Amino acid sequence: MLLVKGKGKRERLVPVLPLVSETLREYIRLCPHLTPEGPLFIGAKGKKLNPGVVQRTMRAYRQAMGLAETATPHALRHSYATHLMGASGDLRGIQELLGHASLSTTQVYTDVDLTRLMAVYVSAHPRARIGAKKQGKEEENPL
Repeated sequence: MLLVKGKGKRERLVPVLPLVSETLREYIRLCPHLTPEGPLFIGAKGKKLNPGVVQRTMRAYRQAMGLAETATPHALRHSYATHLMGASGDLRGIQELLGHASLSTTQVYTDVDLTRLMAVYVSAHPRARIGAKKQGKEEENPL
């Protein structure tokens, strides 16, 4: 887990892959001037890394790989949350991982996987199955 400070200096724990954890440990080993209280990524002047530097670097990599301009860190975050919602449906857990102060901010991800939700409804709700059988469409959405 990695402790991350987000907007409003809110802190949250973020799970990281072992490879990411190993890479961060190596980065910290190679940068002895980093402090536990200071930023993890610093610029040439030893201050917190400017977001513009990261944005330009992402833009260059995106162009080099031939990805669409919509392939942004925000799009990756949205994709991550959408997949989590589809796999678990745990809105509170996703809220915590994303660092949202309000659950209503996280609720946008509940609308994304409506197809999956309807499939669960049809397979689990007795009246949905009866309605589908009457229409001769047992596996389709009765609504």
